[in-house]
Amino acid sequence: MAKNFKKKKEEDELIKRFEDHVKNKSRSFFELENFENIIAYYQENGKYNQALTAANIAEEQYPFSIELLIIKAQIFSNLEKYDEALELLDKAESFQPNDGEIYLMKGSILSLLGNYPEAIESYKQAVIYAEEKDDAFYSMGLAYQSMEKYEEAISAYKSAIENNIFHDGALYELAYCLDVCDELESSIAYYKQFIDADPYSQAAWYNLGIVYNKLEKYEEAISAYEYAIAIEENFSSAYFNMGNTYMQLDQYSKALDNYKTTIDIEGPSAEVYCQMATAYERIEQYELGLKYFQKATKLDNLYDEAWFGAGHCLEMQEKWYQSLHFFNKALKLDYENPYYWKAVAKAEFNIGNVVSSIDAYEEASMLSPEDKEIWLNWSFIYYDQGEYGKAIDLIINGLEESPDESDYFYRITAYLIADGKYKEAFNYLENALILDFENHTVLFEFFPQLETQKALHKIIDQFRKENS
Repeated sequence: MAKNFKKKKEEDELIKRFEDHVKNKSRSFFELENFENIIAYYQENGKYNQALTAANIAEEQYPFSIELLIIKAQIFSNLEKYDEALELLDKAESFQPNDGEIYLMKGSILSLLGNYPEAIESYKQAVIYAEEKDDAFYSMGLAYQSMEKYEEAISAYKSAIENNIFHDGALYELAYCLDVCDELESSIAYYKQFIDADPYSQAAWYNLGIVYNKLEKYEEAISAYEYAIAIEENFSSAYFNMGNTYMQLDQYSKALDNYKTTIDIEGPSAEVYCQMATAYERIEQYELGLKYFQKATKLDNLYDEAWFGAGHCLEMQEKWYQSLHFFNKALKLDYENPYYWKAVAKAEFNIGNVVSSIDAYEEASMLSPEDKEIWLNWSFIYYDQGEYGKAIDLIINGLEESPDESDYFYRITAYLIADGKYKEAFNYLENALILDFENHTVLFEFFPQLETQKALHKIIDQFRKENS
């Protein structure tokens, strides 16, 4: 504690001395290391213009420093002055052509500009000269991935991992690319090679767990995570992922235990709170679910999924006004999410705001026209108001998106019967029965009257006999 306090005090004094130097235009002299610390301070605090000022003054005192050229290039990159940054890096390269950091930074800027082929060439140079090659291979993999060259990306990520088994980014992106290429199953042998070479590699066990989880081999995933934790007791990511796997197995109590351990190790986070909330929601403990979703929003006010989750817990308790408040919060953060529009529409309908509900369903239908629930719920509003023609038109829109969806045929049957159009209704009913005979029970929700149900049963039984 005392050591950190002393370091902070020395840093504050250095920054004050430098800022006095700039303000008074004095002729103070600073060691190169001090300039590097001053520039790093401004960069860490997002004060890039002040960092550039410091770099320019440093350059006056140390005109032949390659380190300053590279640092200044990084500042230009942060200021999105990429041409100036590349110009400085070319200059640095001419003085010091065997510096891997120069090529790594040049590749990063070229990637930001979308010039991936040149970026890859620069990363290849970085691999030659860099002492630690994992970041160069990882960056190369990202560039290939951006070009959708997934096989080349896989090769680069594997090289990164071979240089550093603990490179989390490379391990994560490798799993993604293997999934895209449908090669996850074959990757199990790849991770087992690491384990055979070093059975105490917690990173290898952990990533094997991730692969098993993606392959829906949940028991094997849990076993792999347990090995990782046995090697490293405080492996918070392994506890968190094991919690997620238990969620897939509907073992919510065990999932919660793992999430709580994650928090004990690394402290609270919005993501872990959100997962805990989801677990409570699944076991219908909606008040606890709401509590933890709200905890997540307090840690991250822009976490739309947490706002939505809170709204859903309230919806399940039929607290429509309160749920709408949270759904609207989520919607503001992700305006093109059809699930959020659908939730808003449902809440508005239950509050009695029919016009707002219709508007929300219309938005949802444009974003996700294949979602049958949107068309079924939207059309029900018109059915409920006796506007059967409008209800039927909406179901027809849904049918255009999914012509083999039996729910649409049963629903249009119900609407046509309600509208007195029996001949048309029976045509749709026949198609519905052909598509999914067992689903016919959904019709009876619309016709509680015994006489109507008897008539429908008679038609359905006749269809069964004719097609048995």
